[in-house]
Amino acid sequence: MAGLTSGTRRREWSTGTTAIHKLTLTYQTRAISLFMASIIFLLLLTLSLTASAQKQTNITRGSLLTPLANSSWLSPSGLYAFGFFRQRRGLFIGVFISGISQKTVVWSARRNGDPVPSNATLLFTRDGIVLQSAQGEETLISTQPASLAAISDSGNFVLYNSASQIIWQSFDSPTDTLLPTQQLKAGAELFSPVSETDLSTGIFRLKMQNDGNLVQYPVNTPDTAPYAYFASDTGGAGDNVTLNFDPDGHLYLLNNTTGLNIRNITEGGYPTKETITMMKLDADGIFRLYSQNLTQNGNWSDRWSSTSDKCSPKGLCGLNGYCVMNDQKAECICLPGFEFVDQGNKTSGCERDFDAGSRKDTMVELSNTDWEDDSYFVLSLTAKDDCKQACLEDGNCEAALFTDGKDCSKQGLPLRFGRRNLQSSNLAFIKVGRHISTTDRKEPVIEEKNPGTGRKIRIISGSFVACGLAMVAIFGIIIYRYHVLAYKRVSGNDSTELNEVFAPRAFTYAELENITGDFKEGIGRGSFGTVYKGIIPSTQKIVAVKRLGKVLAEGEREFQNEMKVIGKTHHRNLVRLLGYCHDEDHRLLDGDLDKLVDDEDIEKKQLDRMVKVGLWCTLDEPSLRPSMKKELPIAFSSTVNACKVVSHLVSCVGIMAGKLKAIFWPDLPTQRNIASSSPSHNPEE
Repeated sequence: MAGLTSGTRRREWSTGTTAIHKLTLTYQTRAISLFMASIIFLLLLTLSLTASAQKQTNITRGSLLTPLANSSWLSPSGLYAFGFFRQRRGLFIGVFISGISQKTVVWSARRNGDPVPSNATLLFTRDGIVLQSAQGEETLISTQPASLAAISDSGNFVLYNSASQIIWQSFDSPTDTLLPTQQLKAGAELFSPVSETDLSTGIFRLKMQNDGNLVQYPVNTPDTAPYAYFASDTGGAGDNVTLNFDPDGHLYLLNNTTGLNIRNITEGGYPTKETITMMKLDADGIFRLYSQNLTQNGNWSDRWSSTSDKCSPKGLCGLNGYCVMNDQKAECICLPGFEFVDQGNKTSGCERDFDAGSRKDTMVELSNTDWEDDSYFVLSLTAKDDCKQACLEDGNCEAALFTDGKDCSKQGLPLRFGRRNLQSSNLAFIKVGRHISTTDRKEPVIEEKNPGTGRKIRIISGSFVACGLAMVAIFGIIIYRYHVLAYKRVSGNDSTELNEVFAPRAFTYAELENITGDFKEGIGRGSFGTVYKGIIPSTQKIVAVKRLGKVLAEGEREFQNEMKVIGKTHHRNLVRLLGYCHDEDHRLLDGDLDKLVDDEDIEKKQLDRMVKVGLWCTLDEPSLRPSMKKELPIAFSSTVNACKVVSHLVSCVGIMAGKLKAIFWPDLPTQRNIASSSPSHNPEE
């Protein structure tokens, strides 16, 4: 029994073990079957999505579009279209979502180019997509010669060669948007638009770097950490990392060498039925995930964003401006003493609103602000007032950043990447100029409430200046007229006495006829004319008037010589020339006879010498007369200072001397005898 029982138990155990093995095999088979089913399901889903994405509208050569009629080529579902679209600046060409009420551009060609004319034509030729103007000018939109073009239900616009191979596609050249199944490959970038209505290149970029790091920067900056404001922190993952986008909104970084997902940007899992999604880098520098239900006439829903801090993008407010969060909205503020370059575009930056050359500088403090550190000199100072003063005294310093309570960084303009950070203890000191006139004069400052007051002041000041100039002009005219009238009064009077002092006067022939009594009393005769006695009526002055008898070349020269010499000669022993007459053919000289003797006592010996000299100087033959070189020493010699004649200077006086000779010295020899006996005159004789 015992053996039987023992054998029976062994058989039962054996049977139970077999049943356990069978049960274990059944569970393993089911697990494998479920796993295989899951794989098959995923493959079928992938194939389904791929097939859906591959649905496309083929476009053959010779097809064309115009802005006003037949303006786009639609995808098979009608969700996407390639063709003309309108934005604020005008007509452009690109891919847009047309199956919704609010057309949304997802790719644009020549986004920074000029708008397309409304009469242009878009052609598909063997050279590619060509834009042709009404004048026949052609511009290539795509530079690849193609045999076939297509727009797919995934939103991809593709060009194929004759072997049906893709030679170009819009998915490889994104602008600011990614669509499901689209990748952002290593080295590629997205650039933000200027605004929602201006799709030209803005001021931010998202780059899939070759080191595997997905980073956001401002435009025109190097790919270095100080300029980044978002990063996936996946640097070093390799040069074959792409940003991938699944239809359910799953954004992730995939290492295409290993096939591993190295980081999820979004978790995904958003609805895909009758829903479309897109990822876009917006004008404010934040990239977001959007979705929209195709069955509802609504707007895009913001499912995810790279940051909730809207002041995070560096450079949002441009140069010399800083960003401040206010009710979850970003606001731009200019530095003290600055104003916006474009009031309609706060990202345009700020510029000074005062003249830097006519100012007195002061420092304005900004607390809790961060700026780019672009200092030219750093001081180790522990007091903020010392930092402020150091910048104020430095002509090159326009701002000073006081950080960590110990560093004072001097900077010039412009300041960049400014934002308010309430968690920061940093201080910024901005140099601001105020007009010198309002501070140094220490006058009470009157606030100008009326903006037209300045203009009124300028008008009043201008009026005073104009009145002053008018008064100056009036006084000038009065003074001028006074002097002119005075001159006329003087010229209207007989100025013979003045002429004696200043210059010979010009007489008319009629005046000299009146003075000489029609030339009645002759008192002598010279070689070129006769001398007459006359009386000036206004002064009763006795004068001698010499009248040239021959107006020939010699007489004219004689008249001019006597005028030049006598008019320039002034001596108390010479007769003064009072005037002359140059009236047509009449030539006359007018001299003062009072100077002949002037009631002086003259010794007979001196008078004898005078007469001899006078007779010698009045010889009829000019060649026998002494030269001027000899005459002047005789006339001005101290031994004959009483002599009142020099014939060649005033020949009328010589003639008068001849009359004296006839009266007092009848025995004197004749002129010719004197000349012949005195060929070389010695004044001492």
